[in-house]
Amino acid sequence: MASGAVPSSFTGLKSRDGQGLGFAKGSGLVRVLDLNRIKFRRTKGVPVIRNSTNPGSEQTVQLEPASDGSLLLVPRQKYCESIHKTIRRKTRTVMVGNVALGSEHPIRVQTMTTTDTKDVAATVEQVMRISDQGADIVRITVQGRKEADACFEIKNSLVQKNYNIPLVADIHFAPPIALRVAECFDKIRVNPGNFADRRAQFETLEYTEEDYHKELEHIEQVFTPLVEKCKKYGRAMRIGTNHGSLSDRIMSYYGDSPRGMVESAFEYARICRKLDFHNFVFSMKASNPVIMVQAYRLLVAEMNVLGWDYPLHLGVTEAGEGEDGRMKSAIGIGTLLMDGLGDTIRVSLTEAPEQEIDPCKRLANLGMSASKLQKGVAPFEEKHRRYFDFQRRSGQLPVQKEGEEVDYRGVLHRDGSVLMSVSLDQLKTPEQLYKSLAAKLIVGMPFKDLATVDSILLRELPPLDDKDARLALKRLIDISMGVITPLSEQLTKPLPNALVLVNLKELSTGAYKLLPEDTRLVVSVRGDEPEEELEILKSIDATMILHDLPYSEEKTSRVHSARRLFEYLDENSLNFPVIHHIQFPDKIHRDDFVIGAGTNAGGLLVDGLGDGILLEARDQDFEFVRNTSFNLLQGCRMRNTKTEYVSCPSCGRTLFDLQEISAEIRERTSHLPGVSIAIMGCIVNGPGEMADADFGYVGGAPGKIDLYVGKTVVKRAIAMEQATDALIELIKEHGRWVDPPTEE
Repeated sequence: MASGAVPSSFTGLKSRDGQGLGFAKGSGLVRVLDLNRIKFRRTKGVPVIRNSTNPGSEQTVQLEPASDGSLLLVPRQKYCESIHKTIRRKTRTVMVGNVALGSEHPIRVQTMTTTDTKDVAATVEQVMRISDQGADIVRITVQGRKEADACFEIKNSLVQKNYNIPLVADIHFAPPIALRVAECFDKIRVNPGNFADRRAQFETLEYTEEDYHKELEHIEQVFTPLVEKCKKYGRAMRIGTNHGSLSDRIMSYYGDSPRGMVESAFEYARICRKLDFHNFVFSMKASNPVIMVQAYRLLVAEMNVLGWDYPLHLGVTEAGEGEDGRMKSAIGIGTLLMDGLGDTIRVSLTEAPEQEIDPCKRLANLGMSASKLQKGVAPFEEKHRRYFDFQRRSGQLPVQKEGEEVDYRGVLHRDGSVLMSVSLDQLKTPEQLYKSLAAKLIVGMPFKDLATVDSILLRELPPLDDKDARLALKRLIDISMGVITPLSEQLTKPLPNALVLVNLKELSTGAYKLLPEDTRLVVSVRGDEPEEELEILKSIDATMILHDLPYSEEKTSRVHSARRLFEYLDENSLNFPVIHHIQFPDKIHRDDFVIGAGTNAGGLLVDGLGDGILLEARDQDFEFVRNTSFNLLQGCRMRNTKTEYVSCPSCGRTLFDLQEISAEIRERTSHLPGVSIAIMGCIVNGPGEMADADFGYVGGAPGKIDLYVGKTVVKRAIAMEQATDALIELIKEHGRWVDPPTEE
């Protein structure tokens, strides 16, 4: 029996004899048990099936394997409007109060209050501050009857003060509360993982088809009154799936996966559509940007199959604070914006909610600009990128050649490389330079450490008679740090064992042949060159390629030009490592630097495209640029060089001062690379929020903390004053603690 798999939305698939097909749900898409019986045809070898879920509007859909030899078939229809330029996905308009969401409108920015919702005055004041900062929408947690009653006062007070910003009620585990607050708020956020289902116990459950459908009938019974009330009052709704709070039922069928996230949301969307309610948006949030991106893509691909056009709310949940939070958000949200996806966004930071608005606007402006200009490259065919199931393309790391005087194997790192641009002035103080590259010093001599820069770019070599500067470079080369310098510099002031930077023109003219035969080359490529210019790459041996598209390019997209370059390399079996090289303009704002790096480089690394980064910003602090570079790799789930924090942004449910406690925990645990700690104000979304964390510090009751190992609570009701010490003891008990390094 031939088998394959198709999206679960194809519930109306028919066999040739007109009978329905058997399905088996698993960790991927729904599996069709007998592809031979599907009513299908082939177009140029591509399976084509028909979806008859909507009577009278049968759709034909092409499928293709998710990867070579895979039985998992995914829609050939792409998840975005164009693979070679940013074109905003067409959606219907959804009204949230007086604010319109959708592709015909600006990308809306929003945040969430952190006050106790029952404290009407404090909540009103915070909403006004948020509105004054330029937010379009604000969300408020509503966990019980008292909070729901307060919502009426909050709304009335804001209207009296001439603040008409739409208000969204955040609902978990409380269908009756949702019904109550729908009478005054403009939008209701429901979490499909816990609106009608019980809190996940992470049990693998066995369901018969009958049992499964009974669960769906229960959801429909609980959810229908809210849909009808939203229709009656003209309210909007967000069907907001969270990776950390999928139900046991969904996880038993689809796994803790993007597939499960999409199906969880679709169960609720089908009820809305059955009741002819369409004023809703979707979200697919996760604390892991890679999971988040994959979930949104799968969601849109299936909506395209079904002909649905609902808008998207984008966000990376529990992103954290400072540059970490901004970077994770930029990686996740920025990646999707560059593909034309997203209609409203939130940057979730462990900071005051009004502090979220500025980075949120910067991201929204980046997305709007890209889609307005339709930034991209000339059309190309894409065959190799894996955007439904992650698989990293790893370039060939340097191999030591016979007769080489130095070890070049360390100029790139297997988990992702960080390169930095160094000036001649920095060479004047060698020890300070070594420290700034995060090298360890032993008697003044540098040695590589876990988070040491792998290679440096030196645009100008020191004079031949500057022995001190050249000795400093030799010491770096001796510890297997790459020193990259332009061809013209190496020809006039040769540095032994340097890697030489050349462009395609210098390759095609043969200028590089003036170098000694065994010189290692680094090739700079824009990515949008005609293929005949790229052909020279087939005839050379490059240690790495720098993808370097000038930042000033207005209509050419860095993301799309890089995808085109990777497609060319893979099509021609060229496995050179590729480093994303971004030269930022002078006086760039720090948030624009972080967001630009996360969007333009992170948007490629989350697809497994790239082996490292080289970020340049001449007027930014060197340490800040280096730290941002390592943060970017860690945010893309590549090179782990510091403690990872999953930190919620706080809301009215939070049971302690999240910003203060986060700072305290970070101060004492930030030296633990490979360890992940979740700092959660409450457990509303369930212990699944700790899915990416080794240890969890969670508000269990006012003044009391629960500690988790993974998803399991191991200590309850610890007094907050002792909780950080208890967390550290827990880390020690599990053999994950090391003492912090001592200052030299």
